[in-house]
This record gives sequence, structure tokens and C-alpha cells, in this order.
Amino acid sequence: MVNESNPLIQKLWNYCDVLRDDGVSYGAYVEQLTYLLFLKMVDEQSNLQLKTVSEIPKDYNWESLQSKEGDELEVHYRHIMVNLSSSPGLLGAIFRKSQNKIQDPAKLKRLISLINGETWMGLNVDVKGEIYEGLLQKYAEDIKSGAGQYFTPRPLIQAIVSVMRPEPGNTICDPACGTGGFFLGVHHFISTKYTLDRDQQNFLKLNTFRGWEIVPETARLCVMNLFLHNISGNNIPVVVDDSLRSDPGSRFDLVLTNPPFGKKSSIKIITPEGKVDREAVTYERDGFWANTSNKQLNFLQHVKVILKVNGRAAIVVPDNVLFEGGAGEQVRKKLLETCDVHTMLRLPTGIFYAQGVKANVLFFDKREASETPWTSELWIYDLRTKTHITLKDNPLKLEDLQDFVKCFNIEDRHQRKETERFRRYSYNDIIRRDKVNLDIIWMKDEELENVDKLPEPSILVKEIIENLETSLNQFYDIHDEFDY
Repeated sequence: MVNESNPLIQKLWNYCDVLRDDGVSYGAYVEQLTYLLFLKMVDEQSNLQLKTVSEIPKDYNWESLQSKEGDELEVHYRHIMVNLSSSPGLLGAIFRKSQNKIQDPAKLKRLISLINGETWMGLNVDVKGEIYEGLLQKYAEDIKSGAGQYFTPRPLIQAIVSVMRPEPGNTICDPACGTGGFFLGVHHFISTKYTLDRDQQNFLKLNTFRGWEIVPETARLCVMNLFLHNISGNNIPVVVDDSLRSDPGSRFDLVLTNPPFGKKSSIKIITPEGKVDREAVTYERDGFWANTSNKQLNFLQHVKVILKVNGRAAIVVPDNVLFEGGAGEQVRKKLLETCDVHTMLRLPTGIFYAQGVKANVLFFDKREASETPWTSELWIYDLRTKTHITLKDNPLKLEDLQDFVKCFNIEDRHQRKETERFRRYSYNDIIRRDKVNLDIIWMKDEELENVDKLPEPSILVKEIIENLETSLNQFYDIHDEFDY
């Protein structure tokens, strides 16, 4: 599969370098590919299955693009986008608010010819999915574009999904779904670990996943990603909206999510005259324990709300969620009381495309109301200390997470054993800590204490940059608190 698809990824990506000279960003390029790939595959599907009537009108289909060149092609391409953007279902989701970013008709024609040279429906689902995933990853690697905040490292997703062990019939939610990485991880796990009957296959394809994504362009990439992996059919499992805005009413068996980095949330309040009256920096929601401007704390509360009783969650949170006072202390205390917060994975730095991020994965199960706290013990796995990960030279690999998966003890997590990296803390241990601080460190990086064993200078420089960026972001947050 890798050998079959990688050359095509490279071919498509090499052409992007040509368009970059015309000011077309990586993100815009992947978007244009999304539109054109979809038109091409619908055309192939209608030709292969003669009884299938295409939902795309003849005047705006793939064949209509083939017959035009020059300015006529550029104008027609824009008309296709305008007309299909108002379509219902999958068509509308793909082309919603679409725009042509390739202003040179000759280059647009070249891209159309490049895509037309492949029979996409002839590729199996895995290969098509891998091609698109490869393009999304290259997009995320373009750090300057900021796209990385939507891309969770795939080895981390695999490890999280493997310890969460989703089952056929489970409903899965990601309230900050990005390009759909967690959905694909769950789909692969269920489809390969279980023998599914027809009803289970249909449920997995049509009814398993539900996501929210606030950025329309990213939601489009997610919908296309799911389509190429044969997930969702004509159903649209992704809502383009701020998931924190309100309680959706639905409850889910599993929530797997990596909310966007950054602490602040803001909602513009529009007056009847259409003017911005003020910006509210807190969400006032039923079911929230604290009203706060900290977006990460709000996501943590939101995840607890949308879980079914006995539902399970895995959420990536930055370090400030573990130690911040005020609302942070209140949220941590209530979470320990109302949920079984059983595991935390401290992630190494250098794994996300947004630099300066120190993050963790919190695993917890929602429980019914009780007079006594549901959390009895929290097990913490420290993968950060003595681990030096960089995006290019030493990227995170699945084998880096295998010991965590083993220590998690999926078969019976009540029979866990402590190791150098894996420690148990009782509820009483935690609740006695100042501000219910979960930022617990017991390991020491001996290499950093021994000059002779210091990491390579390049690693030290990158860590210094990450620390400075983290500090700068904290000053920005303080700056935002002032009312100018």
C-alpha cells in the first residue's frame, strides 16, 4: 500500500511547489485538490455504475471542466463552486464557501490533467485514504501556516484508541475534530479487530461518528477525509460550529479529542443593528462547574457533559489545566468527584506542530451522581522525562508508546503495577495537594544534570525556543485580561 500510494502523494505535492510561486499556500492547495478530487471521483462512479445518476448537474461536472481552457476555464470553475456550495448533503459540505485560489488558468488546467491521469475509484479505500492523509500531514508540517494545530500525531491517536478499545455499536464524538484523525483511528480499530455483520458495518459507516469543527476549511478537509475512507456515505457527521457554544443534547459512549491549543475563547455579541457590542470571554452553560475564559477548561467540562453515564473519554490538555488556580482548581476537584479519573499520560514536548506545547492525555469515565468521589486512584505515566522528540529528526513513533499501552493494562486496569515511569496516586494524595494540582513529577532527567551527557545542542536550542514561546503565550493571556 505504501509503495503504491507514496509516489502519487509526491507527484501531487511536487506540483504544489509550482503553485507556491504564485502565492497559493499549502492549505489552499489541499483545498483545491479536495474540490477537484471529489468531482473526478463522482464522475468515475457514475461511469463505472451506469445506473447511478450523479448528483452533480451536467453543466458543472468533471467533464465540463475538461472541455475548457484559459479564462473560460477559470470562470467556469468559479461557477461550479458557487452552484454546488448551495447543494444539500455531501456536495454542500465539500463546496461550502469554496473559492478558487488558483488564478492562473494554465496551472489550473495542469492540475486538472494531473488528477485526470489517475483512476481514483480504481484505488482501494486504504490507498485513497493514505494519499489524502499524506497530503494532510504535509499540510500540517507547514508550521508557518498554523495548520498543525489541527493535526494530532497518528502514533498518539493509535495508542489512545488501542487503550480506549472502542466496540461495534459505540457512538464516538470529537468536539474539535480537525481533519478527522480520531475518527479514522477508531474506524480502523473496529473494522480490523472485530468481525462485523451487515448491521454493524452500516452502523460503523453511518451512525458511529459525530464531530464539531469551528474552522470551515478544516471541516471540509475532514468531510473529504471521511469520504475517502468510505465513512459516512452521504451523511455529514461534522457540524461547522463552535462546539462550546451550547449543549448539543446528544450523549456519546466515547469522546476522543485534542482541542485546539491556546487558552482564550471569545464570542462576539452582535447588537440588533449588526454592530459588535462586546466580547464575552466566558461560556455560561448549564452543566459547567465554572465560568471561565480558559478554553481548555471549557472543553474539559464540555466533554464531561456530552458523555453518557459510564461513557469514557480521552482528552489532550496542556499543562496549565493541571495546575491553574481558581476555575482550574474547581474543575479538577469536580471532575475527580463526578468521574473516575483513572489515568494520565504526560506527553513529551516536540510532538505537535504548534511549538512550545507541553501536553497530557487525561482518561476518565463519567459516573452517575454519588455522595462520595468516584476517583479512587490516578495513575500517571511520564513519557516526557528522559524523552527527546523532535518533529523531523526524531518524530514520535508508535513504539515510543508501547510501554504506556502495556502499563495501562487494558484487560484489567485494577491490576496495574508501578514502574519507573508509571506511578499511582490515591484520591487523598491528590486532594491534599495545593489547588488539587495534578502536575506531578517524580522522575529526574539525569542527562540534563550531567554535562557530559547533555543532549545535542540542536535539541537544547529547540527546547529553549519551546519554553520561550510558552512564556510568551502566557504573557499574551495576561495581556488579554486587561480592559483597554
